[in-house]
Amino acid sequence: MYRKQYLVMFGLVGVVVASVGFTSYWGEKTNLPVPIPKSEQRKGDAEKGFQYLITGDFLKSGMPYSYYRVFTPVDTNNYLHRSGKAAGISYDFNLVKAPNGIEVVVPTCLQCHAQVFDGQLYVGLGNTFVDFSQIGKANNPFTTLGVSVMQTFSPKGYEAASAIFNSFDAVLPKMNTAVRGVNAADRLATVLVAHRDPQTLVWQNKPVLDIPKEVVPTDVPAWWLLKKKNAMFYNGFGRGDFAKFLMLSNLLTVKDSAEAREVNSHFGDVLAYLYSIEPPKYPKTIDQSLAAKGQQVFTTNCSGCHGTYGKEGRYPNLLIPAAVIKTDSMLYGSNQQNPQFIDWFNKSWFAQAPNPAQLVPFAGYIAPPLDGVWITAPYLHNGSVPTLRALLNSKERPTYWKRNFKHPQYNYNAIGCDYTVEKPTKSKRVYNTTLPGYGNMGHYFGDKLTEAERDAVIEYLKTL
Repeated sequence: MYRKQYLVMFGLVGVVVASVGFTSYWGEKTNLPVPIPKSEQRKGDAEKGFQYLITGDFLKSGMPYSYYRVFTPVDTNNYLHRSGKAAGISYDFNLVKAPNGIEVVVPTCLQCHAQVFDGQLYVGLGNTFVDFSQIGKANNPFTTLGVSVMQTFSPKGYEAASAIFNSFDAVLPKMNTAVRGVNAADRLATVLVAHRDPQTLVWQNKPVLDIPKEVVPTDVPAWWLLKKKNAMFYNGFGRGDFAKFLMLSNLLTVKDSAEAREVNSHFGDVLAYLYSIEPPKYPKTIDQSLAAKGQQVFTTNCSGCHGTYGKEGRYPNLLIPAAVIKTDSMLYGSNQQNPQFIDWFNKSWFAQAPNPAQLVPFAGYIAPPLDGVWITAPYLHNGSVPTLRALLNSKERPTYWKRNFKHPQYNYNAIGCDYTVEKPTKSKRVYNTTLPGYGNMGHYFGDKLTEAERDAVIEYLKTL
């Protein structure tokens, strides 16, 4: 239980317009897609970026290794092939030295951006098994008894962990999601920003911004898509320097902007690594004849938003207005309703030169690239649709559905999560699409296809 709370909390630790296909969907010009302009990105060394992700100290405060070992068994998988003590730590943690020399276990980005599929770790695949549905209901032991014990018997250990303890105190009571399997990273950023001075980044015990009540659920986009995108996040509001956004988890423990600058110096390399990741290949046999037919249907009906693929492929980088996409509005709406956070970021250290970043809200969502889409279930920005087949036929989308988190099963027929349809319930193990922010509406474009056309498109999507 203790490790679960610790792991889940750290798991939080983001143009040429193609014309084909628009005439079927877009009516008046006010509902036309909006192209996202490209911004210059930093160059870096991909190998150095990978090593920094799995061994770097971008978080410098964490659980002392001796305490962590008490609550956590040795991980024998060693997916990342690390050596020494780090070999026995789960792939989503690092072992680093705090500024006072104490060895501490800190999270890495892989807690949200890596997942095991069929016994293999895929770095860059969004983690859809994380559980934030209980975290807001229980006191973390390391903010109560554990802190007291550490202060008494290991003052240096407490000093090494104090920054993360402060974050826990602020965010734990505010992180609870309504169901398991969605991510609350946006909520984490909101709460941490509210406790940071925008220029110095120094921690403020009392929030300097009003924190909204809602916890907005999201799915986690695959890292390998970023190389094609001109903006980050599902609503495309992350503009400018991507590396600055990638290091936002540093707000969990950062001391000040001087430390942030040092961490920032590594994230050009991290971005280069993300750009180097390729989507995993579909592991089963593909009917190439059917896939060829599916490509024709896709090109006519889908490529205007999602682009074309192969050597001559182009991705149009389009924001789709809410009136057109019609998917759940809570994510983009939260940005419109809470402008204090947009204002904080756009006047903060993160927006300063060199390499400034900026948030640009939009009432709608980006149409993402579809590379490796077969492995990225569940679908839509809130993970509300379990399979590609249901995404392409809204009548098949379950209102209440459940998957096996302990022993996950993949559905190679419908492409996505194997699930059971459930009756109305309050269980947080059941995805409830009637809840605000969890709706499975919208993206109705596949409804007009015939069943044979859907089969063909799905076969084609396996090839991407």
